[in-house]
Amino acid sequence: MSLFGDTPLFETPDAGRPLAERMRPETLEEYAGQTHLLAPGKPLRLQIERDQLSSMVLWGPPGVGKTTLARLIAKQTRADFVPFSAVMGGMKEIKAVMLDAERNRRAGRRTLVFVDEIHRFNKAQQDAFLPFVEKGDITLIGATTENPSFEVIPALLSRSKVYRLAALTADEIVALLNRALGDPVRGLGAKNLSASPDALEQLAVYCGGDARQAYNLLELLAAAAPASGEITEQLLTESLGQKTLLYDKSGEEHFNLISALHKSVRSSDVDAALYWLGRMMESGEDRMYLARRLMRMAIEEIGLADPRALEQAVAVKECVHFLGIPEGDQALVQLTIYLAAAPKSDAAYRAANAVSEEIRTSRPYPVPFHLRNAPTRAMKEWGYGSGYKHAHQYQDAVSGMECLPDELSGKVFYEPLSRGVEERIRVRLNEIRQLRESQKQAAGGEEGGGSST
Repeated sequence: MSLFGDTPLFETPDAGRPLAERMRPETLEEYAGQTHLLAPGKPLRLQIERDQLSSMVLWGPPGVGKTTLARLIAKQTRADFVPFSAVMGGMKEIKAVMLDAERNRRAGRRTLVFVDEIHRFNKAQQDAFLPFVEKGDITLIGATTENPSFEVIPALLSRSKVYRLAALTADEIVALLNRALGDPVRGLGAKNLSASPDALEQLAVYCGGDARQAYNLLELLAAAAPASGEITEQLLTESLGQKTLLYDKSGEEHFNLISALHKSVRSSDVDAALYWLGRMMESGEDRMYLARRLMRMAIEEIGLADPRALEQAVAVKECVHFLGIPEGDQALVQLTIYLAAAPKSDAAYRAANAVSEEIRTSRPYPVPFHLRNAPTRAMKEWGYGSGYKHAHQYQDAVSGMECLPDELSGKVFYEPLSRGVEERIRVRLNEIRQLRESQKQAAGGEEGGGSST
């Protein structure tokens, strides 16, 4: 039996189907959001209208219309639409679909294969599509909530255009809800329901840009509405419960949020740092992970401009471990405020990187003889420790002895900034360098005395 032509793209309204399915847009004009791609004159809209499509990956959060857009593209371009779920299908199903697509092409018909959750396919399964994409047997549209750079194989990615779909705005969600309330055939218009603008806006914000969730919740509210048919804010509050935030502890959103937190701290934006910290905590992020990352910020972004930042971070780590949730959360909040408000310096971090770069790009220079220990008579005879200058025998415990290899003499890795405590360090280092230079001049270039240790 052929896989094509048996299932309509858009089924006739059926009150038994979920509201989200009944309200699925049937034309591009009904489609909400993604104006950056589908507004008149935009690239994807032009490709659809000119029937010049190539394979693509639709990347975006849940409920933004990836499946619907694929169906609309197939309808607009008069291609046979074959939905394929990565959850339900394996290699056997892929081969069957591809064989039918090849026969379809020979018959002069085009095939659009829509792969939902393409990130769930393994490499071998994704590879199976390649020859059919290259031959033009199919136009492949993959949908994913994960970053395709990580989840789609390079060979398939290079043959596809990636379009990023954005979460719907609250206004766009409200417009969809109003359409559903007023549509007597596909929507809830026959129930004579009403909802205040504030209630609809609250529902839209709660859904976080997910149209499917908005429709599902509206259907739930319709079932719970009183005889008057009014959906009130009180009914909304009682029905919704606690908001569930979009978050994947191992996925891109996790790294997006921690990146936002880190960069807000670096930018000394206390309020933004608290917001991103709160987002992660409300989403259930591991508190010890947050403590580790904040400790890293204390080292990388503040460093010696405020050495107490690291002390605070270590103390907070112990506090979070000891108290747990929710008491330990306040310690994370306090540390975030401290770090964001602290003077910033990455001088020590850059110094470490400069040292690493020097070590990687130059040969391993031998330790100068005057810095070597001489525990045996033979080593002393070989010159180990000869010319060593014991610092405490010199003014301010600073000698003019060179401690770097000759090849790196005068090399400066650490350049402190004029911020916080590091300003005092900068002044002290300038004093040390001047003392060292004066000691060298006083020695007249000769290696001074002192004991070998």
